[in-house]
Amino acid sequence: MDLRPELLPPPVSRRRLQELSGEIDRIADLVADRPEAAEEAIRSFNDATGHEYLALDFAGYGGSRDVEEFAREAARPARPRVADITRAELAEIVRRVRAAGPDGAYYLRLLEVNVVHPRVGDLLFHPSDELQDASAEEVVEAGMRYRPIAL
Repeated sequence: MDLRPELLPPPVSRRRLQELSGEIDRIADLVADRPEAAEEAIRSFNDATGHEYLALDFAGYGGSRDVEEFAREAARPARPRVADITRAELAEIVRRVRAAGPDGAYYLRLLEVNVVHPRVGDLLFHPSDELQDASAEEVVEAGMRYRPIAL
């Protein structure tokens, strides 16, 4: 299924990736050497990107992704909400997350923002027995069935 443009990962220029990568490395060095200076740098980075990164994100990014992946995530919207997203589109997003392609992290974020279930990623990566071999549509249905408890 083709997704409409607002559901596709926005392109990020090579120049923007290089700028953000340099800043990520600079902040990672600050976190290691001058934690007090890192706080202001992280605040500025978050203001510029719209994300809410913590010092730990910069200190530990090398263990799970490379600097370019981190920069690509930072360059894209932090909360890509699409008001009129359909279940069929969500199912296609689940399929793209499962495919684990280069934009998988973006599609997972898109899913997390547009499905009310607080741990929709767990439905994919740590499924209950009933969702062990679930189709993308069944995962979406499980995520959409979730209702928060009113306190």
